[in-house]
Amino acid sequence: MSRLEVVVVVRQRLARWPLVGREAELGVLEVAWSKPRCPGVVIHGAAGVGKSRLAEEFFAQMVRSGWQGGRVTASAAAAGVPLGAIAHLIPAGVDLADPGHGFAEVVRVMRAGGRQRVVLVNDLHLLDAASAVLLREMLEAGVLRLVGTVRSGTRMSEAGEALCSVGGMCGIELGALDRDGIGAVLRAALGGAVGRQTVHELFAASAGNLLYLRELVTGALEAGTLSSDGEIWELAGGRSAGTPKLTELISTRLTAAGPDARPVLELIAECEPLSLADATAVATSELVARLEDEGLVYLSHDAHRTTIALAHPLYGEVLRAGTPMLRRRALLLNQVQRVEAHGARRHDDPLRIATWRLAATGTADAEQLVLAASLARHAHDYEQVVSLLQALPARQHTTATRLLYGEAHYELNDFTRAEDVFADAAEHTTSDEEALAIVMERTQNLFWGLGKVHEAMKINEAAEASVSHPVMQNVLAINHGAMQIFAGDPVAGLGFLDGVEEFPDIRARTYGMALKVVGLGDVGRSAEAVELGERAYIEHASADPEVVVHHSTAQLPGLIEAYTGLGELSRARLLAEQGLEAAVDTRTRTSLLYVLAGTDWLTGDLGEARRSFAEVSRLARDRNTWLLRSAASGLAACSALLGDIPAAESAIADLEAYAQFSHLAAEECSGKAWILGARGHAAEARATLHEGASTARKSGRLISEARLLTDIARLGGAAEVADRLAELAEICVGRLSAARAAFAAALAASDSSGLNKAAHKFGEIGANLLAAEASNAAAVALQQQGQSRQAAAATNQAKTYAALCPGVHTPLLTFADAAIPLTPREREIAVLAASGNSSKAIADSLQLSIRTVNNHLQHAYTKLSVTTRQELVKAMKTQSQ
Repeated sequence: MSRLEVVVVVRQRLARWPLVGREAELGVLEVAWSKPRCPGVVIHGAAGVGKSRLAEEFFAQMVRSGWQGGRVTASAAAAGVPLGAIAHLIPAGVDLADPGHGFAEVVRVMRAGGRQRVVLVNDLHLLDAASAVLLREMLEAGVLRLVGTVRSGTRMSEAGEALCSVGGMCGIELGALDRDGIGAVLRAALGGAVGRQTVHELFAASAGNLLYLRELVTGALEAGTLSSDGEIWELAGGRSAGTPKLTELISTRLTAAGPDARPVLELIAECEPLSLADATAVATSELVARLEDEGLVYLSHDAHRTTIALAHPLYGEVLRAGTPMLRRRALLLNQVQRVEAHGARRHDDPLRIATWRLAATGTADAEQLVLAASLARHAHDYEQVVSLLQALPARQHTTATRLLYGEAHYELNDFTRAEDVFADAAEHTTSDEEALAIVMERTQNLFWGLGKVHEAMKINEAAEASVSHPVMQNVLAINHGAMQIFAGDPVAGLGFLDGVEEFPDIRARTYGMALKVVGLGDVGRSAEAVELGERAYIEHASADPEVVVHHSTAQLPGLIEAYTGLGELSRARLLAEQGLEAAVDTRTRTSLLYVLAGTDWLTGDLGEARRSFAEVSRLARDRNTWLLRSAASGLAACSALLGDIPAAESAIADLEAYAQFSHLAAEECSGKAWILGARGHAAEARATLHEGASTARKSGRLISEARLLTDIARLGGAAEVADRLAELAEICVGRLSAARAAFAAALAASDSSGLNKAAHKFGEIGANLLAAEASNAAAVALQQQGQSRQAAAATNQAKTYAALCPGVHTPLLTFADAAIPLTPREREIAVLAASGNSSKAIADSLQLSIRTVNNHLQHAYTKLSVTTRQELVKAMKTQSQ
């Protein structure tokens, strides 16, 4: 579909916002309604949280269950006419000239009707008093029940209050949705997976308000900033501008606060968080208290001061957009004067002052700009760093400011610009220390950003040859080792990083330890990797941010992979989720998503793994180029095993467009192999995996080799890999390596007991898909031995594990219920034939004679009770269910 068609489809979904994340509230309403004396339910909540949607859904449920429904539209206009809102509910012929008698007659006539009635009233607080009184009499008489909504914080008439407090009335307070709820709503509304960062940004922008969320999504769709690549929805630029309707909604809310509130609201919008003392310089304490009561601002307290901020992030955007330039300039400069009058004592005051001056006048004092940029860098606000240093005159730049400027461009993924800045900085060095700093930053940009591995290595080696100071030599050795690990030679890299954990410089030490953890994990020393990774994370987290630039979550990807290598999958997954919550930069989030996808692949949750690989593929296109090929391969493998071959092939096509990165070169075979396996070409799939395993072995990446060899075993080649997996189990510590070796050995020998033991080991680890396959293979072996009862038990165990891997189909899960099991060769040929391959094509693929292929096919036909290939296809489908 074109973008316009996609927008139309999604807007149709948004016309009736999906009710997601309100199951608990619906349950409360249903329990209350089931009580015989309950007169109704009233849902309270702020504007836009979804009161009306929840009330509509509950009302519809009651109507479907047999209640006669009626609706009341309460509005400010209708409130001016007594009984104007509910006139249509009053039976014809009732004389209301005498309200007391008339209301009683309404109740009598409605009771005579005998039907169960429910009435839906949105915005009860807008009902006129007469309507509220009559509704109350109806409720108390039991002739109808009420489903109503009330906007929190609004004033109600005495009659309205009485209506909402009828004895037995159920009232609930509906709050904004949390981030998980917003994610669920977005997936339902957009009809597909949504990136974690996109959910985070839209949750932050909407603060869980569904009305705001809908307008943000609509605006982003129309602007083309929210789009899907067929796998996942992502928001470009990190924020949606929303729609004119959203601006109007918020403007109306702000205007209702009154003209006296505008000055302080504008000041908060420009300078939040603002000290309460500064706020009361332009507004009275009473006004500030009123704004807090109305939910427009909130106050925060710490040990030293109280600050005030806007209650919703969108309020600031609307206020700033509506503030004239001259007034904005005056607001900012006056705030600068106030802070400077206090002595600018807080650590972030220089950053705030420089930012305010720059916004107000387009310039600021050079010393202030540099100090502010340094503070912004340690807050990981790299856009602010660039903004501040762009305002610094060229003649006042130093090597330090150029390094800061280049680093900010690198963190913002402008790698070409970063290289230009670093190259310029190299020409202005005045000391070995400055030269070393430039080499470190420049090689990282070349290596990680531009993917120019050999150029980065040459620059580092040239620097190693030119310096004599031992500390500098060690720093360059650490950098060399880090690059070697990711250049595909972890053994050599670890040699350069020997003893890095004792290096005195904490910035170089934490960087080196992070990469050493990766290297140790690669070569199978996972226990050592976990021990060092935990130490590195603790040291990094407790380090002075003035010294260590990157966030401590940058230490986690290697640690997570080390836990995975040990077989501690639940610990690895928890750590990945925690890291994603805490990560402050997109590059680290992307790496964490990648290792999380790898963990989910092992657990067998391929739907989640596919979503994460898809998000990595989307994010890595301009942030982590080194992950692109392996993420595309992972996406293809997941899609293939979930039965979506077109999506798998599309991902593989993307892979070929990206440059190869040595560290993960072996993993790139996985997607292609599982597509071949899903199509029935097991021999070709195994050959592809053998190539990858060979690459991993040559580079010393033993954990990667073990994973690929296990996949060969799963595709019918257990005898080919069992011995090597046994060797790897001796080298690579951890339960996962031992379970893999036991699985392959038992599979090669059709050892039912060994397969059951392997399944148990995988189950303990949490590798549910491998456990399901091992149990199923045990069932097949037991069937061949004539042990039907034990085979049935193993089959049931396989199904229990497989239920934890929804939608996944693999060759080892295909024939668990076969009355007479096929041999591995019969199975392989039957799969190929059912996939539409001719006997000749099968013979050529497997290097067999056509006669041999036909003999195997005939045996398969006999065992499956079929006579034609069309029947074979149906039988295969039945067997795979």
